Amino acid sequence: MKCKNPLKDECYNKLESYIVKLPNKKIELIGVLHKAQEIFGYLPSEVQEFVASKLDVPLSKVYGVVTFYSFFTMIPKGKYPVSVCMGTACYVRGAEKVLKEIKSNLGIGVGETSLDGLFSIDALRCVGACGLAPVVMIGKDVYGKETVKNMKPILDKYRAKEDVK
Repeated sequence: MKCKNPLKDECYNKLESYIVKLPNKKIELIGVLHKAQEIFGYLPSEVQEFVASKLDVPLSKVYGVVTFYSFFTMIPKGKYPVSVCMGTACYVRGAEKVLKEIKSNLGIGVGETSLDGLFSIDALRCVGACGLAPVVMIGKDVYGKETVKNMKPILDKYRAKEDVK
């Protein structure tokens, strides 16, 4: 549902259509921000200003919520966001080495997005799948018991999806 050209009127219209249906706008801030991130892919200052205006809440409140909750981002993510669990079980079972391999393969660091816009990398505290440690998520796909040697073929699978188009 993400807009092809974020920050275009079409995206703002989608968000506004969602907001006008809400019975009590002022208590819906987190829900609206989730919807906005789904539509835009991230929450830049322009989108935060729009949300504040439409909900009639201070921009500082919107910014405070966006920066407090880790699931909101003000930076565009790649089409395939790569998340590596760095919780205790994953870390002990080699997550740091797996993350290093992913960073090397993609040529970017944690919190960055590849120049082609395909990948971004995040390190998470825990994904709640300790029995599968170390865990890597790419979008909604979960990969468990991963090793350094598995990373290139997995990432190449996502690259191949783009070569087809």
